[in-house]
Amino acid sequence: MCRDGPLIRCRFRLKDNFVQAVRQRLTFRHYSLHLLVMQLAQLNISRMNAPSINHPLMADFVAQLDAVNALAEASDGFVWRLTGEGGNATDIQAFDDERILVNMSVWESVGQLQAFVFNSMHTLVMKDRRKWFEKSTDLTTVLWWVPEGHRPTLTEAREKLEQLNRQGPGPGAFSFRSIQPAPAHATGSEGRTEE
Repeated sequence: MCRDGPLIRCRFRLKDNFVQAVRQRLTFRHYSLHLLVMQLAQLNISRMNAPSINHPLMADFVAQLDAVNALAEASDGFVWRLTGEGGNATDIQAFDDERILVNMSVWESVGQLQAFVFNSMHTLVMKDRRKWFEKSTDLTTVLWWVPEGHRPTLTEAREKLEQLNRQGPGPGAFSFRSIQPAPAHATGSEGRTEE
């Protein structure tokens, strides 16, 4: 028996006293972990059936662009989209072929992008895509994860699309049919504190 009671209680008290003594004499390093939030970037390209966006064949498509873009921006999970001088990306030439149009955006999650692409007015517009755009033998849409706040460049996006077509889906570039989970990253910042 201990002076203050049963032996078990005494052992806990000794252990607590030891821990307190160590804390008072040593300096500990504490690490603060910050999870790196990942967002989903997407690029899709289409080659027009017409020689330019101003051709009469493209008129119905152009007439719907503002409404579709406004819907995207109002959708849950929308973060950012590539725009040119006209408020859309039709004036941006990302490829040597002037007939290729690009659309690039960033979303909070795959599910939110899928809801916009497959369950909104966007779906109705894209039902008519063969009137305006050629069918491609290559994949024309690529998805990849980016850190929150990152705005992908066209060079980065082209490289991701080329990677997907050359190597197939993987963690760095994938499609709606081969969704990859967001990478789990944590960054640490260390700070000295004395206890």
